[in-house]
Amino acid sequence: MKILILVARILLGLIFFVLGLNKIVPFIPATMPSGDAGALMGLMFAHHWITFYGFVESAAGLMLLTGRFVPLGLTLLAGMIVNILLFHITLQPSGLPVGLAVGVLEAFLVYAYRASFAGILAAKAEPKLA
Repeated sequence: MKILILVARILLGLIFFVLGLNKIVPFIPATMPSGDAGALMGLMFAHHWITFYGFVESAAGLMLLTGRFVPLGLTLLAGMIVNILLFHITLQPSGLPVGLAVGVLEAFLVYAYRASFAGILAAKAEPKLA
């Protein structure tokens, strides 16, 4: 199980580290999608949102690659992966398999690191008053 967790962590970290860096300094050639997906991407590029996403993705990917602050990296990526899935479900279904793959890796790693998320995953939480 430890090897599977390590492979999943490095694979997810590598995906987001490389693709995050590519959003900051493009080095992988890509074409702009057509239709509404292209319009949304055009806005993200024009207003530098894509650069912000790149910094967050590469930082979270680096956390996973180094094995330091893995729960924080997974938390940062969770919102990104939800956005990726929603983008591909609603605007560009051709990219959905990759989005589902990173979603499965994320879910597996959250399960593997569930002890770190025990506080937010607790079924019943009582407020602690000072």
